[in-house]
Amino acid sequence: MPDNGPVYLDNHATTRVDPDVVESMLPWFTDNYGNAGSGTHAMGVEARDAVEAARQQVAQAVGATPREIIFTSGATESINLAMVGAVSRQLITQCIVPKTEHAAVLDVADQLERQGLSVCRLPVATKESKAPGALDLDNLDAMVCSGPTLVSIMFANNEIGFVHPISDIADIVHAHGSLLHVDCAQAIGNCSLDVTALGADLASFSAHKCHGPKGVGALYVRRQQRNVRIDPQVFGGGQERGIRSGTLNVPGIVGMGRACELAGEKLDAATKQMAALRTKLWNLLLEYIPDIQLNGPPIESGLRLPNNLNIRVPGIDGATLLAELSRTGVAASSGSACSSEQPRPSHVLRALGLSEEEARQSIRFGVSRMTSSEEIEAAAERLKGAVESLGHV
Repeated sequence: MPDNGPVYLDNHATTRVDPDVVESMLPWFTDNYGNAGSGTHAMGVEARDAVEAARQQVAQAVGATPREIIFTSGATESINLAMVGAVSRQLITQCIVPKTEHAAVLDVADQLERQGLSVCRLPVATKESKAPGALDLDNLDAMVCSGPTLVSIMFANNEIGFVHPISDIADIVHAHGSLLHVDCAQAIGNCSLDVTALGADLASFSAHKCHGPKGVGALYVRRQQRNVRIDPQVFGGGQERGIRSGTLNVPGIVGMGRACELAGEKLDAATKQMAALRTKLWNLLLEYIPDIQLNGPPIESGLRLPNNLNIRVPGIDGATLLAELSRTGVAASSGSACSSEQPRPSHVLRALGLSEEEARQSIRFGVSRMTSSEEIEAAAERLKGAVESLGHV
């Protein structure tokens, strides 16, 4: 990227669509534009076959079988369908969520609570610990044993990058005959992922987090061994085996399938590249701004997504710093894109024990497999300049 060109480091919010993905989608807009539900003619059958091929690609990428994949409009819809659908179908007496979950999970839990379900919001380890953001699994065990429970937890946190031990959590949940939903929005393309081996009963995905198109996602519903059932929340044409009605977004689904396939093919090289770039950015910032602070688990702890960096500069408001960075062409964020327009400080950072002022000072960077070393160097230089322009010494 040229010295004065834009630098995109907000890849937890969304990613650039891979050109190969765009190419795979285009024919389904203008040439093969049939409805996948129209089985009486060739164009409809071709569309249906394309959807099933994409279902296979997604299933292979996440360690599922095709019949366990339901296409949706994105992770938020998948989360709603998983949580509300499970509670309405199963004999669930309570829902457990960590306090650091995405708003898509926390808001659904709030709604379920308003409808009479008992909801427990678990604390996480604070910034003083060796693993900020971690759950106390003994505490989880004690809470799950109080009755049939739906536990919903992120595979990895979208703000601080903490990666939860999902298989250990699944063992606890299943020992009590309860259900586990995993929000995997940040996982595909950033981590090795096998939802069956992990023990997830339900898992949510979004294509645009892994260089696919916006507006399409998937829900994994476990059929092997446990044969999980959920109630539909959208009714109409009975698509997706009656679990999610509505005309299928064939170009988007094809794009998601190809994006997942590419994520799997490139995973090993991409994770090494992203970790190296993230660490390079952190080391440069430490050199340029010695009193900079890291939010979340240590960089080399193995507990953090390879593409995540969340920092704060004492004495500088994060929103002001982001505005200055934006002026120089650097795209970063203060946290979740789904809640960044709300003036409240990050609930994730507050759960880690940061003060309101410290939380407001924080900004998040996310690299991708398309980020270059030159962009990292430019971003660090521009952040240094922004901090200096704001009077930080």
